Amino acid sequence: MRTLEIESLDFEKGGGLIPVVVQDYRSLRVLTLAYVNREALKRTVETGYAHYFRRSKGKVMMKGETSGNVQRVLDILIDCDQDALIFIVEQKGVACHLGEETCFHNRLKGAESLKERGRTEILKKPPEEEHGHS
Repeated sequence: MRTLEIESLDFEKGGGLIPVVVQDYRSLRVLTLAYVNREALKRTVETGYAHYFRRSKGKVMMKGETSGNVQRVLDILIDCDQDALIFIVEQKGVACHLGEETCFHNRLKGAESLKERGRTEILKKPPEEEHGHS
């Protein structure tokens, strides 16, 4: 795995912001999707605690600054285009400002059938095709 500098990240593509998928280090559940600008990312690295650019407030804030539900960042991964991040975190309390464990506690109507349909389609394929062999 390569190690890259903050300067190599493509903040311009997102208008100065980079999306961050936040993942719990124990369960590997996705906790939230947030955004960082250069300042928020630098503060995160300096302090070891997640800082995000809060679009609704127009400023950088530490996660849990008001609620106490902080995220200790254990690792930061960069995608192949260098325009998205994953924060691997230890979450204190809940991640969602609505009191839920994760911000992803809703499902799109109609999406519940996708899982079963996908399972059925996989079962129809010969095992060789599943693994990219023909």
